[in-house]
Formats: sequence, structure tokens, C-alpha cells
Amino acid sequence: MGWQNWQKLLNYAVFTEAVGVVAVTLLSLLIPLSFFAIAKLCSYNYLVTVTSDIEHPSSSFLFSFVLYINPAILYVLGSIVSVATLVHGLTGKAFLILIHDATGRTYKPCLYAAWITLTTLQFCVGTGIAGTQLFGIDNYSFENGRSLLCRIIFFLGLHETMLQWFRAVIKPVVDHTVFGVSRDETWVQRVTMALAFGTLWGWRLGEEVDSLVIVAGAKMGLVMPLGVADLIGWWLYYLTFAIGVVKIIKSLFRFCMLIHCRRVCKFLAEPDWHEEKV
Repeated sequence: MGWQNWQKLLNYAVFTEAVGVVAVTLLSLLIPLSFFAIAKLCSYNYLVTVTSDIEHPSSSFLFSFVLYINPAILYVLGSIVSVATLVHGLTGKAFLILIHDATGRTYKPCLYAAWITLTTLQFCVGTGIAGTQLFGIDNYSFENGRSLLCRIIFFLGLHETMLQWFRAVIKPVVDHTVFGVSRDETWVQRVTMALAFGTLWGWRLGEEVDSLVIVAGAKMGLVMPLGVADLIGWWLYYLTFAIGVVKIIKSLFRFCMLIHCRRVCKFLAEPDWHEEKV
């Protein structure tokens, strides 16, 4: 094989890897974007309920789908992924579907289920965000938010949920579609996803997701009945918050174990300890 063929092969490999990283990053952001869409719709529903200054669009199937049906689907899919993430964090066991077995063979029914889940979430997130722009829902939000500590913990929990979504659905689908085989997770994918998620969080996500819990608190303060969507949004927020708490506790435990192991190794390496033992 000549140099030109090797160069073409290298260019193709680099191009394929870049396409895979971009696809994985964009599709992994569907989870935080679903939280963004739910938060916007939750804020709009509350403000329509408590004030008459907001114009309610004329009734139509598209508006009803964006305002009612679409959030319900996002609640269900988001809850499934969040519960799976919490179970994985507490037990270390995967809860969602397994696309490949130990030999690398693909389970077709599981792959089709992953495709259906991915397509459904992508459609709902796209129509939800587009609907907020079309009907002017994007103009309404809450300015007051949670404390910095709560935001950090929720940030970690949502990032961990995004990683679970990536490992369970996105990565197997992209590997099967782009590369044809199951591949190991790379640091480039992790870094790219973290940067993209951090950018999205700093842009607007960090302020908007507070609506999931602020709305429920505001309704209780006004002695208003909580709807099913309000309860699910409140539960989803604190479920993600719990995932962040588990993440912090596990990280602190690993750090303490690392410090303890280093101290033990340093103690065993001391020559005085060996002489006393002899």
C-alpha cells in the first residue's frame, strides 16, 4: 500500500472519528435540552395561571401538543433515564438496555428500542423548543433562582444523567451506525461532552431549570393546587439533585480511600517498620 493510500486511510479515520465525536456530543445534549424545554413550558403554565397579562395562543393541535402532550413524553423519558442513573450510582449496575454482549454481538431488538427512544426524545425536544419560540413561550421565565450550592449539585447530577444516557443509548447507536462495531469510551468524547454541557449550562440552562422547583414552591405559597406536571417536575428536579449528592459522596469516599492507601503504602515503605517487624 502506497503513501497516498495510507494518507487517505488516515484522513478517513480522522474524519470518521470527528463525525462520531460530534454526533455523540449533540445527541447527548438531548437530556439537558429536554430539561430546558420542560422548564420553559412549566414557567409558562404557571404564569398563565396566576396572571391575565399573558396572551394565550388560539387553541390548536400544535399548541396542545407542545404544551401538554410533549412535556408528558419528556417527563416519562427523563424520569426513566434519571432513575436508571440513580440506580447505577447507588449499585454500580446498569439499569437500561444492553446493546452489545461480551463478545460484541448486537442485540437487534435492543438496538431498535434505542433508536426509537432516541428518535422520540429528539422529536419531542425539537418540537418543544421550537414551540416555545413559535408561541412566544420563551419570553417568560423566573429571575430568582436557587443557591449556588444547589445549582452545583444539580449541575453534577444532570451531567451524570447525561453520561448515563450517552452510555446506554447514544454510544451504542453511534458505534453501530458510524463504526459498525462496539468501541471503548474515549477521553475526547468525555471532554467534548463536558465542554458542550458546561457551555449550555452557562448560556441559559442553569437559570431555566430552577423553574421545575420554583413553580411548585410558588403554588404552595399561594395555596394553589399542584397539578401532576408540577409534582413530576418537582420530583424530577430533586431526583437529579439526589444523583448529584450521590456523585459527591462517592467522589469524597474515593478521595479518602486514595489518601488512606497512600498513607498505608508510605508507612509500609518506611525502613524502620521493616526492622521492627524483624
